[in-house]
Amino acid sequence: MSPTKGTPSGTAAAPSPSAANCVSGRAEVLFRPGDAVVQRLCLRPGAVVSLVLEPRADDRRWTAVLSSAPAFVLASGWRVDADGTARASLRCAGTRGGTAQVTARAKAPDVAGAARVAFTLHVDVLPYPTQG
Repeated sequence: MSPTKGTPSGTAAAPSPSAANCVSGRAEVLFRPGDAVVQRLCLRPGAVVSLVLEPRADDRRWTAVLSSAPAFVLASGWRVDADGTARASLRCAGTRGGTAQVTARAKAPDVAGAARVAFTLHVDVLPYPTQG
């Protein structure tokens, strides 16, 4: 995935975040059926990402998006459109660096049991350098 404004390319290979590859401002991450289910993104504090999960190709439906570290990346505004496209806003909070895993869960509507993780976005928050 290319951590720039726009959509991901589908590759999850990113050894470590670098200042040149971190997204600031607003961006969109679009996940389509067939894309890598684990991706990586580097964000600057204050960045806002629109996460768009296209309808699944199987019988499962998107049910929720969760952040492992809301102090770094806060997921909000969850909704599923009539066509099955799911959307959430990911807001990079604070001024310090850290990491969070944003997971999207899905399940078949007529099957008992908990929804399973179907997409994971590893987010590295890289603070702006301080001058002193």
